[in-house]
Amino acid sequence: MSELTIEKAQEALSTVNDPDLQKDLITLNMARNIEVLNKKTVKFNLVLTTPACPLKSKIEEDCRQALYKIGAENVEIVTTAEVRGFRGMSGKQPVDGVKNIIAVSSGKGGVGKSTVSVNLAISLSKQGAKVGILDADITGPNIPLMLGLSQQPSLSEDGKKLIPLEAHGVKAISMGLLLKDSEPVVWRGPMLHSAINQFLRDVMWGELDYLVVDLPPGTSDAQLSLCQAVPISGALVVSTPQDVALLDSKKGLSMFKQMKVSILGIIENMSYFIAPDTGKEYDIFGSGGAKKAAEELGIECLGQVPLQIELREGGDKGIPVTISEPENVVSKAFLEISKNVAAQVSIQTVKQEPVNV
Repeated sequence: MSELTIEKAQEALSTVNDPDLQKDLITLNMARNIEVLNKKTVKFNLVLTTPACPLKSKIEEDCRQALYKIGAENVEIVTTAEVRGFRGMSGKQPVDGVKNIIAVSSGKGGVGKSTVSVNLAISLSKQGAKVGILDADITGPNIPLMLGLSQQPSLSEDGKKLIPLEAHGVKAISMGLLLKDSEPVVWRGPMLHSAINQFLRDVMWGELDYLVVDLPPGTSDAQLSLCQAVPISGALVVSTPQDVALLDSKKGLSMFKQMKVSILGIIENMSYFIAPDTGKEYDIFGSGGAKKAAEELGIECLGQVPLQIELREGGDKGIPVTISEPENVVSKAFLEISKNVAAQVSIQTVKQEPVNV
């Protein structure tokens, strides 16, 4: 076999595709600093598009096999991640330092959207991403309670920006941190629009890979304000398996499509109940509704979260289940969901000119 060279190693790696992005590693600039050591060993940096990459092991193995075919006896892969930023094609001004904005919505209330937002953000953070969560439910903020936050955020040295609080590895801002618990927010649309814009622009988010925006249920001012203000990497919808919840979810998805926001997929919450004494599963709210709806709409079903007391208790105590019980079946479900969400965000970023690479 002919001598092993950097050029041949690069050519071999150009045959390896990222299965989600449907392009080869060389084109995507994911295989870097290729070296040939002692004429037998190939060493390079594999730079994934997210630390939550669900196909990391497969990509690494595909690289090894491609290099073995050209005569490499040893392959040394240094795997890191570099989240790429989404800026869209609309000319909207991104939030300084924030690479991707993920909108989390629901067609109706009571489906666990805020619970999903919090545990999704934590799951992304636990895999190495820099994550923030913006509570855009101005009149009914729940994020502070779920993250165990109660103190007010402070101001920057110049007094112009709020410094977000941090809990469980996630930065957070919410109207609930600025008001007393019993103080209502009785605002009209323009005031809600102004508040959301201030939470986007007048908060010192720093460098974030993902900003998860927890929207109020339905299709109203908050959704429109967010879509008009910033480029959104994608939106996901939380639903239960019930027909009525899925019907409302479809309306929410249609709204985002009208606003030219890409749909990342649907998450089914309260999918089934696992009896703690027998382990038997019960489909309290029906079965498979989100998967069926996703197939009908041509979008991804990003995962299913079982109904569990620990999930509710974690939100009430301010210590989410993904923190308190990482081996819990719910925590594992959120881990897989976070990987699927990150993969869908990466797909959106490669559809444009990549930034922050």
